[in-house]
Amino acid sequence: MKLSLSVRIAEDAAKRSISLSLKQFAELARRTGYHAVCMRASAGGVQTAGQALAAMRAELDRLGLAVSMATTDFEVPLNNDHGPDALRDFEPHLQVADLLGATLIRVCMKTEDDIAWASRAADQAAERGIRIAHQCHTTSLFETVDGCLDVLKRVDRKNFGIIYEPANLMLCGQPYGADVLKALSPYLMNVYLQNHRLNPDGTATIETWVKGPVRFDPIPLWEPGGVDLEAVFDGLSAIRYQGYVTVHQAFAELAGPREAAEKSHAYLTRLTTDFEPPLDSGDS
Repeated sequence: MKLSLSVRIAEDAAKRSISLSLKQFAELARRTGYHAVCMRASAGGVQTAGQALAAMRAELDRLGLAVSMATTDFEVPLNNDHGPDALRDFEPHLQVADLLGATLIRVCMKTEDDIAWASRAADQAAERGIRIAHQCHTTSLFETVDGCLDVLKRVDRKNFGIIYEPANLMLCGQPYGADVLKALSPYLMNVYLQNHRLNPDGTATIETWVKGPVRFDPIPLWEPGGVDLEAVFDGLSAIRYQGYVTVHQAFAELAGPREAAEKSHAYLTRLTTDFEPPLDSGDS
């Protein structure tokens, strides 16, 4: 299988910077055994000079690391009201992806109006051989399984798809197992993994449209009591998924970047020992 490591594991709470240089992060990913990195604006995005982005790509190429996906501005991962703005002026985001060598860009959609803009952005991306995708995410058009499927069908572009993320589905009271993966499989472009434990007295609260505020405890991927990752990989195996699986956990308060990268890799490698078929580069 092909594992990808998100720079999110080294991100600050504001999601605007990382505690490592890109070189340090990339070397950690390569040394630990990841095949790719998932880039975010905290490491390099539309606010970054093109020369700097090209230097980042050169460093990744030197280490033999692909870029599984790029989140090209700060607002998309913040999932705020400005998250969808990129869709209305998508050319700068495509340029970032080109410079980083990414063939997949993450976007944000919050309102009905965003659907038409997503179709236009997908058409622009298709001209460059780039795909765009939306994560299963709270307070977005992709909060529920039915909502995901509805928007995917209405955008109606072959290069527009979904980033399956079971923890957010769980927080919204949604199923996330084999049946869901089967339904999403025609649109599946990436898999994000993070872990939460539902807890009415939890240390964290997230707002959802379908359930209101939900309390939970962020926990490492390898800790039990949260997302049923065995069920997740059973579902991925059943649909013969051949894309990247990305460690997307916010680890700043749980573990240092090195521990997060190493323990997550070891856990997922053990978990997927019998996973067939082996995951390829994710370009299919």
